[in-house]
Amino acid sequence: MTNPLLSDGCTRSMPYAWVAIVVCAASMILAAGCSSDTAAGGGSMTAEGGGRIGPGSVGTPGQGGTTGGTGVTQAGAQDFGQFRKILEDGKVPGPSTLDAMGFFAEHKLDYPSADCGGKLCLHGLLGVMGNMITGANCTLVQLGMNTPIDVSKLERPPMHLVVAVDTSMSMDGPSMDWVRDGLVAMLGGLSDEDHVSLVRYSTGAKTVFEHQAMSAKADMSKAFKALQPGGLTNLFGGLFRAYAVARKHNAKGVHSRVLLLSDGVASKGITDTAKLKSLAIAHALEGIGLSTIGVGTSFDVVTMRQLAEVGAGSFYFVEDAKAAEEVFTEEVKTMMFPVALDVHIDIFIGDGYLLRGAYGTKGFTATATGGTIHIPSLFLARRQDSSAPIDDGRRGGGGAIMLELIPLEGAGGNQELLKVALLKMRYTDPESGAIKKVNKTVNSTLMPGKLPASGAFFTNKTVEKGFVMLNVFTGFQMATDLAKDADPGAAIGVLKAMKPPLSAWLVKYPDPDIADDAKYIDMYIDVLEKQPNQTQVAPPPEPWPYD
Repeated sequence: MTNPLLSDGCTRSMPYAWVAIVVCAASMILAAGCSSDTAAGGGSMTAEGGGRIGPGSVGTPGQGGTTGGTGVTQAGAQDFGQFRKILEDGKVPGPSTLDAMGFFAEHKLDYPSADCGGKLCLHGLLGVMGNMITGANCTLVQLGMNTPIDVSKLERPPMHLVVAVDTSMSMDGPSMDWVRDGLVAMLGGLSDEDHVSLVRYSTGAKTVFEHQAMSAKADMSKAFKALQPGGLTNLFGGLFRAYAVARKHNAKGVHSRVLLLSDGVASKGITDTAKLKSLAIAHALEGIGLSTIGVGTSFDVVTMRQLAEVGAGSFYFVEDAKAAEEVFTEEVKTMMFPVALDVHIDIFIGDGYLLRGAYGTKGFTATATGGTIHIPSLFLARRQDSSAPIDDGRRGGGGAIMLELIPLEGAGGNQELLKVALLKMRYTDPESGAIKKVNKTVNSTLMPGKLPASGAFFTNKTVEKGFVMLNVFTGFQMATDLAKDADPGAAIGVLKAMKPPLSAWLVKYPDPDIADDAKYIDMYIDVLEKQPNQTQVAPPPEPWPYD
C-alpha cells in the first residue's frame, strides 16, 4: 500500500502508508538522545539559531523558552476547530474540515528575537535527519515570522467595523445566542474612536444601524440582542450590502473591515463561490478587509475560509459559548489589524538541493530557482507563551511554513559553508505604505545527502516541534482520506502508528499543543472504532523501531 501524499523524502510515499506518516517524528525520537548543538562528524549548523538554547535564541518546546517577539499569522484559517468539534460530537470529519494553514496556526512556535530593525522579521531554521525506513536524507527549512510589536501596547488607527450577521432560520438556537452575546462583549474591546455598522441577512439583507460612534454603545448592544432568525441564507446579498456600507464611510486614516458571520451554506441569491471571492478581492484592493466566522458545524467551511484568504482577513470557527467569547473579546484585538500587507517571499535554493514543496501556506508557486510565496496580509498572534496550559480554550500562536528539500548527493564540493536557501522577503507597511525588505540565508556545513553521526540535527528545538506538527497533520489528513474511502481500519492503523513516537517525544519535551493533538488522535481512533462496516485494522510492520 503506497500513500499518494508521501514519498521518499520527509513526508511522502513509503512501502507502508501507516509507517510513512511517522517517518520524521519517529526518527527524531530515536535521535533525541544523541543530537547536540554541534553535528558530530559534520560540523555545526550555521542556520539561524545555531542550536543554542538561551537568551536571544529559542527555548525548548513546551518549557517556556524565550519567544523573542510576537508571533504573526497568515490571512485565512486560524484554527481547525470544526475538525475537533466534529470529533467531539462522535462523528468522522470530512477532508474539507482540515486545513494545513489553520492546523499550523494553532501551534505556538518560539522563534529567535525580532531584532531585524523592522516591524516584521523572517527566520530560516534547518532540520536534517535520516528517514527511518530507507535512511534517505530528510531536509526541511522552517520559515517563521515574528514582530517586536507588543500586543498589550498596540497602537492602531481608528476602525470602521461592519458586522454582517446571518439571521437565517438555521441560526435559531444556541448559535444565535453565541453570536448575540459575543457581539455585545466585542464592543468592550473597541476604542472610543471606532465606529460600528450592523447588517443582518437571511432571504434578503438589511442595514440595522450604520456608522455608529462608540458613544452609542448601549443602543448597539440593544440591536445585537434583538437579532432574530428566520428565512434562507443569502450570503452574497449580506456581503454585498456590508461592503456597500463600508465603502460609503471609507476614509483615509481609518481601517475599514467587514466581519461576516454564517452558520450555513448559501441557499438564496448568488451562490457561486467564485463570485463571492471576486467581491472580496475587489474590496480588499480598495483597502476594505474581510474576516469571517463560521458558527456551528454545518456551515460552508471552504467558502468562509477562502473568503478570508482573498479578503486579507482571518477565519475562525465558533463551536460553543466559550469559543465565541474568546473570538469576540480576545482575538478582536489582533485579527482586525494587519501588521504587514502584500508579503512576498522569494526562495532561492542552493545548488545542492531541489525544492520539493511547501506546507502551511496557500500562496506558494514553484519557480526555476525554488519558489515564491505570496501572503495577502499578516496579523498579530494573540497567544505568546508556548508552555501555557490550553485548558480547552483556543490555541493560536502563529504557525510556520515548512519547505521540503531534496538533497543532491555529491553536490557542493569541498565548500566549508554550503548555502541551503536564500530567502528574500518584501512587504508593505499598512500605516506608511512603504515597502520593506528582509533577507535571510540558511547555511549548513553538512554536504547534501550527508547526515551527522547522531542521525539528526535541528538548529533549535522549534524546528523539531515543527517536524512533529507536520507529521501529526499528515496523519490526520491520511486518516480522514481513508475514512472517506470507507476504510476505517486503515485509518485506525495510521493513527495508532503515530501514538508511540508521539508519546515518547512528549515525555522528553512536554508541549501543550502536541499534547492536545495527541488527545484528538485518541478521540479519532475511538470514533472510527465505532463506525459500522469495519475494515481490518492494519498494524505497523514488525519490528517497530522505537525505544
